[in-house]
Amino acid sequence: MSILQQPSATRRWFALALIATAQFMVIMDTSIIGVALPKMQEDLGFSQENLSWVFNAYVVALGGLLLLGGRLSDLFGARRIFATGWIILLIGSVVAGAAGTVSVELAGRAIQGLGSALIAPSALTLLMMLFGGEPKQLTKALAIYGAAAPAGGTAGVFLGGLITEYASWPWVFYINIPIAVLAVALTPALMPAGKAGKGSVDFLGAITVTAGIGAAVFAIVRAPEVGWGSAETWLILAGAVVLLGIFLGLQARLKDPLMRLGIFRTSNLGAANIAQVLLGAAWIPMWFFLNLYLQQVLGYSAFPSGAALLPMTIVIMIGMIVLAPRMMNRFGPKNMIVTGLAVLAVGMGWLSLIRPDGSFWVDVLPASLVAALGMSLAFIPSLGTAISSARPEEGGLAAGIVNTSYQVGSALGLAAMTAVAAGFGADQLGDPAALTNGFSSAFIGAAVIALAGAILAALTLRTPGHHRISESESPAASAQK
Repeated sequence: MSILQQPSATRRWFALALIATAQFMVIMDTSIIGVALPKMQEDLGFSQENLSWVFNAYVVALGGLLLLGGRLSDLFGARRIFATGWIILLIGSVVAGAAGTVSVELAGRAIQGLGSALIAPSALTLLMMLFGGEPKQLTKALAIYGAAAPAGGTAGVFLGGLITEYASWPWVFYINIPIAVLAVALTPALMPAGKAGKGSVDFLGAITVTAGIGAAVFAIVRAPEVGWGSAETWLILAGAVVLLGIFLGLQARLKDPLMRLGIFRTSNLGAANIAQVLLGAAWIPMWFFLNLYLQQVLGYSAFPSGAALLPMTIVIMIGMIVLAPRMMNRFGPKNMIVTGLAVLAVGMGWLSLIRPDGSFWVDVLPASLVAALGMSLAFIPSLGTAISSARPEEGGLAAGIVNTSYQVGSALGLAAMTAVAAGFGADQLGDPAALTNGFSSAFIGAAVIALAGAILAALTLRTPGHHRISESESPAASAQK
């Protein structure tokens, strides 16, 4: 093997740092706009109901195209797709930062989503290539990688507040540029080349699944404005179902599908991905509406609002790097997923008790820390269970599926909770009582989603005979046989 195929121990951990940075950035770009939203709304003319599209344009493109990113990684090599994704992310960041209208802003966010859709699955594939042959090292690597995701989400809120307060909102996008340049420069030296696969690319499948997800999110976001019983809402939802049905039909018939449906017959893969869907659907609305509560009700400016969510980042980092791996080895992934989602539900329910005249120390901090603990306990086990089940030649596909599950859950969960919040008064700017009632309703909805995830995980996940990923189960280890 060449030195790039078998990197030194030191270089391998530097490679992991870049992979974790990639995951951090992919998720940070979903959240860094949170604190900047009121300024963007004022400058670009977004309505309160449509403001969530600054988030959704990114997440729909990311979630819809992750499967394509995984497939391209398998066909053309993860290292090449990883570098390409960074270049596209850089372009999208320039467009989003320079935007002067709503349409250009959303286009830039969608381009960012495309870049991230190439980065995320290729990064996870590269991680498995580097560490999959050593189960103990793989557990550590997954813990660091996993911590980068929710840490990126909460740290993004802090950085967004800092940038918005002391610079201007376009810099929440421009911050990606130097990091992308550095990542592209380091990738050839740090990442293993891997092998290119054979087959074709199902671009039609990528288009239909992305359009289907986008239509579903659009219908849910628009429903409070046009009515849940309106013909427009149900026609768009029907269109989403048709598009997703066409996607599944294509996957069942094509010789080289974007997503081989048979992969879901693998034990626990489907159940773990359902857990990721519901985890994203509960977690993302939490930080979105918590940030709006801090600014629009408690009156925090951008920087204090972002700083208020830093304690969650600390809990997540400790939970994912220190607690989750040890507890998973002791109690098993199923117990950890169920417990984590249940704890997240408790945290969300606690947050629903927010008051119009509340305070950070009473209404926000304790409940947000409980929610962060639940997230940190559930994320690593569900992620590891999902990616460790796939065949080695489908590592990119498995990575694409699990990333898609989380991002689609995030988009649909936020869309649904935005509709719930608007229905209970969150569209009444300047009325603290109405806003609080709307945000509280969204937290209750997120708690129900997390609780449903815990129940489904308890019913559908199968308990393996051992707790840690064994060498025989590791996709990368199988590839070496």
